[in-house]
Amino acid sequence: MPRMPDIALTAVPGRRRTTLELTQEIERRGFGGVYAPSFGDGMGLCEAVALETTTLRMGTSIANIYTRLPADYAATAALIHELSDGRFTFGIGVSHGPMHQAYGVTPGKPLADTRRFVEQLRAAAERTGPLPPVVLATLRHKMVALSSEIAEGAVWANAARSHMAASLRHLTPEQRAGGFYVGDMIPTCIDDDEEAAATVMRRTLTGYVSLPNYQNYWIEAGYEEEMLAIRAAIAAGDQERIPSLMSDRWLRDVTLFGSARSVRDGVEAWHDAGVNSVILVPSSTKGGQLKAFEELFAAFA
Repeated sequence: MPRMPDIALTAVPGRRRTTLELTQEIERRGFGGVYAPSFGDGMGLCEAVALETTTLRMGTSIANIYTRLPADYAATAALIHELSDGRFTFGIGVSHGPMHQAYGVTPGKPLADTRRFVEQLRAAAERTGPLPPVVLATLRHKMVALSSEIAEGAVWANAARSHMAASLRHLTPEQRAGGFYVGDMIPTCIDDDEEAAATVMRRTLTGYVSLPNYQNYWIEAGYEEEMLAIRAAIAAGDQERIPSLMSDRWLRDVTLFGSARSVRDGVEAWHDAGVNSVILVPSSTKGGQLKAFEELFAAFA
């Protein structure tokens, strides 16, 4: 039996009740958990999932530390922690430039801001009651080391599997041995037509490769040629070239695509790389979110 992955889930306006019903199906099928990305109300979704399921894990991947006060977050996190009987994981992070602009916030220094947020969050626990495990959104080594120091876990999005061993060396041996949450949100597309699935993955990641913090991470992970070419295309105003600059080697390292078997094998490979929460972010060549979930369910039936 393959190890069951976790799934990224967003409550789309107009389909929020359907999304909750979907979490019950996810639980029935034996998937490990559902994790809400930074757009949308991930905290609200997790609270609803806590009430609608009994064994399914849930978490934010991530909640933006600049959009609410730590004490306010602490009150909601403690509530979900209690309602879920400990199934909730509170993933936090600084997010990205486009999100900061959309919210009208001015970020500071990520490491210092994250440390201060966690300190204030835990200080508020005297009033809110026990907090869930806190997980830091990470990319490069300094944030991984900070997660080892002050948190109960680390979560990536679009990490390079070949670079994961180097990243995890910044955890303690005890943390690497187990008990420390290590997650990665992995864009996924299931289709026997690998070329069609790869096209969807390139389209999905076009926005991410345009972000300097992701470019710097992938350069660190060994993809300097690809990232410098993408930077040059952006500087020249030639965004249409970006998908063609995403090499096959890079795409296979940061996403899962192709046949159901190849995706299942990829989940195993990510587990073997030290990721204990493999969070699939499903897309489809044939339809929207619901079609992607249908294909995912079939692959792990």
